[in-house]
Amino acid sequence: MALSSMTGFARGQGVCGAYTWAWELKSVNAKGLDLRLRLPPGWDAVEVPARTRAAEVLARGTIYGTLTAKRDGVGPVVRVNEPVLAAVLATIKSLAGRIEAAPPQLDGILSLKGVMEVVDEDEKEEDRQVAEAVVLAGFRATLTELADMRRREGAALGQILSQRLDEIATLTARAEVVPGRKPEAIKARIAEQIETLLGASDRFDPDRLHQEAILIASKADIREELDRLTSHVAQGRRLVADGGAVGRRLDFLAQEFNREANTICSKSNDVELTNIGLELKTVVEQFREQVQNLE
Repeated sequence: MALSSMTGFARGQGVCGAYTWAWELKSVNAKGLDLRLRLPPGWDAVEVPARTRAAEVLARGTIYGTLTAKRDGVGPVVRVNEPVLAAVLATIKSLAGRIEAAPPQLDGILSLKGVMEVVDEDEKEEDRQVAEAVVLAGFRATLTELADMRRREGAALGQILSQRLDEIATLTARAEVVPGRKPEAIKARIAEQIETLLGASDRFDPDRLHQEAILIASKADIREELDRLTSHVAQGRRLVADGGAVGRRLDFLAQEFNREANTICSKSNDVELTNIGLELKTVVEQFREQVQNLE
């Protein structure tokens, strides 16, 4: 299964009888799946099946979906609102003997708000059902196009992540052979410092100092951190190769990489090893930033 990005855009449009429609779908990063639809009035029937389909195709991301739909080539129909007209005439009749005024004209009565209505030709139920089915099919096609774009971006992200994992592996191998990180080198460096202290004062206990030096040297060893880095790189490569919705797992792995890099820097008593740890932190951060875009 391929990797997928959480960002993408797709547009689909079509015609069904007197209806013209268009879908626009845009997706951005999110912790979960969130479909936000904007539908024109009267098209609520497409919402539930659209949400169901989106959940089947996508795993993560905020999806902004906008539907525009209208009826073209439909002639207007002029209607008289009989209840409103009756109320107007009744009012005119009740006022006829109370107010001296010219009798109302037909055009004046019809111009009153609500007496006349200009509406589109009545929509047939079967035409609307056919249009809704076509619009839903258009949503599915547009959603597929969005998913394809996300997969193309995911493939590019996969190559970048693989490069970052290779860099982490290279830095781990460099740390492995740094002479100054070996316990023997650390002990020798501490012993030299102890000799300097003993030469400056006779108030130190040599045996106790050497015991403390051995303890410090053992704590400064980064063997476990390097082993874990190697294991994390192997796991990261498997996840990238397997693909699918692995963004969260890779994000957790990025946190583990960063933890090991921080520990190496804190334990280091060697300039070269410290520099490697800092480089490692930079690459891990680049890895984490790219992972944030994955589904």
